[in-house]
This record gives sequence, structure tokens and C-alpha cells, in this order.
Amino acid sequence: MRNLTTWVITAGTVLTGVLPAHAMEMDHAVFTSVKIDQFEHRWQTGDDLYVGKGIMRVGTDEQKIALKVETEYLARARRFERAEFQLRYQHIISDFFDVYVGVRQDVKPSPSRSYGVVGLSGIAKQWFDVDLSAFLSERGTPSARLDAEYEILLTQKLVLEPSLELNASIGDDKAIDIGNGFTKLETGLRLRYEIIRNIAPYIGVNWERKLGETAQLVRSSGEDPDMLSAVAGIRFMF
Repeated sequence: MRNLTTWVITAGTVLTGVLPAHAMEMDHAVFTSVKIDQFEHRWQTGDDLYVGKGIMRVGTDEQKIALKVETEYLARARRFERAEFQLRYQHIISDFFDVYVGVRQDVKPSPSRSYGVVGLSGIAKQWFDVDLSAFLSERGTPSARLDAEYEILLTQKLVLEPSLELNASIGDDKAIDIGNGFTKLETGLRLRYEIIRNIAPYIGVNWERKLGETAQLVRSSGEDPDMLSAVAGIRFMF
């Protein structure tokens, strides 16, 4: 863990050392925001899931601290299948992108894992919301994750949002069913109705597929590597 902390500090020093001059001209007022992208029930084969994904940010336009949380709770088994927490320091590098460095703690699945994290988040061309993360586990295993979302405005209140998540690992961690190579692809399509800008119930579908060696590990554990779900939930911000 000591080596992991050293890596995070070093990465943060390198990232903040290449920031553009205009970053010093940003608004220094401190703000707090919370955005829950997914708070939903997933109906699927086997046990249903309750899923929560959100991020809280505290700071200025130029720099901020962010806490990102992702959880999956099995409805009938009454236990967490996945619980991930990321604590990040983010710094602006352009009008549309932040770089970040921090730590990630996976409480579930068991055994728990700790990671260093460095990445880039913001709005890409064509207004895609992207988050690209690189991780280094306490075991020295590198991995990466790409999250992408796109909002299609059907009316002033009705929004269709396709999403994609792709995970990969350089090396395996068989204790938590992670193989070498691409590990998981997840796509979703959610239709939300914005009662007000900050509160929006939604319905949709979600598809998750374990890939490559990870799919083989999941099968050997008696689980299905392919899962299609119907979803309903609410998205809110404050």
C-alpha cells in the first residue's frame, strides 16, 4: 500500500505540472455538487439487482475533490455483489476536460482490492461524456476502464441516453474472477423524463457481457457471463 501511495503522489505531481496557464484564471468560488446517474432496479434472470452510481464533488472550477461510488446489491440474496469507491483529486486542463489522480477501494467482491487511479474526464467531440481511467492494483496488476454516455434530446423534457462501459486488465486476478485482456462490456439505453432539470425518472434496458478469460472464470464459478436486464430508476442532482 505504501508503494501504491507513492505512485499516486508521483502521478499527481506530473499531471499538475503540465497544466495550461489559463487554468489560473478560473473562478475560485467553492461549490459542492452531487450527481446520482443511476439509482435503479434491474430485473434479470436469477437474482434482481439494485444499482447505484454517483459522484460528489467539492472544490472550485480549477480544482476539486471527488468521491465516486458504484454499488450493486442482490435483491433476494440481500448482499452487495459489488461496492467500489474512488477518491480523486481533479484539475482542469481545458474548457472541457479534467485530469485526475486518486485511489480506488473495492470492498466487494471479496477479497477486497486497493488501486491507484489516474485518468481523464470531460466532454469529447460530438458531446460525448467520457471518463477514461487507468488503475494499478496493490498486486501490481494494471487495468483500465472507459465510460461513455451521450444524451439525445427528444423533447425539452424527454431524453434518450445510450451508454457504454469497457474494461480491460493486463494480467489476471483469479480470486475475484478477473482474467487477462478485455474483461467486461456493458451497454445501456435509458429514456428519462425530466420533471425538473435535477430530477428525472427513467426506464430502459441494460446488457452486460464478461469477455475472454474473465468469461471463462465466471462460467467456472457457475454464473452466466451474459446478462440482459430491464431497468427502472431515477436520476437526480443537487
